[in-house]
Amino acid sequence: MKIIRHIGSSAFVLGLFTAIFAGIPWHIFSAQDPAVPWWLKLAVFCLLGGILVVLLTVVFEQRRFLISGGTPLPAESDRAVLLLNSEQLPGQKISKVVGLVQGHTVFAIWLGKDLSALIRLVLGGELTEYTEMMGKARAVATDRMVAQAAEMGADAIINVRYMTTSVVGTAAELMVYGTAVCLSDESASFA
Repeated sequence: MKIIRHIGSSAFVLGLFTAIFAGIPWHIFSAQDPAVPWWLKLAVFCLLGGILVVLLTVVFEQRRFLISGGTPLPAESDRAVLLLNSEQLPGQKISKVVGLVQGHTVFAIWLGKDLSALIRLVLGGELTEYTEMMGKARAVATDRMVAQAAEMGADAIINVRYMTTSVVGTAAELMVYGTAVCLSDESASFA
């Protein structure tokens, strides 16, 4: 599916650049001749066809995503992993630093929700569409980080930090990272 979407994107970009950088100058210099040349028709066809191909592949992927119940997160472990945003665990000893763990995701909202958030931006109030989006992104990223720590045999993740970045438009990347550690046996009774 990615290859088909990439072909559609390439056709769109090729058609767009041909129409803008060759079609507009052609029209300016030959304004008296109303006949549209074959290459400009092909460029417009690529532009519109590319958009259609990308839209169809995204719709197909979204449909498959919804039917499958969403992208499976990493397998949850039976092992509980403690999350702390501090460097110390009160009353517990760190026996081993396992290493850096991280989880990230990029989320976007549907255009309809984006438009309703834009209206709220004008009228005022909480942008609940974005609040929900970031909450889901935070949960997914955190689950991925915890699963990675559990795979490494960690008991806790200390110094947990969240970071967000705007990717494009209203899409945001959310990343969470921390230090996975093992607790000494006499202090591992946090669960």
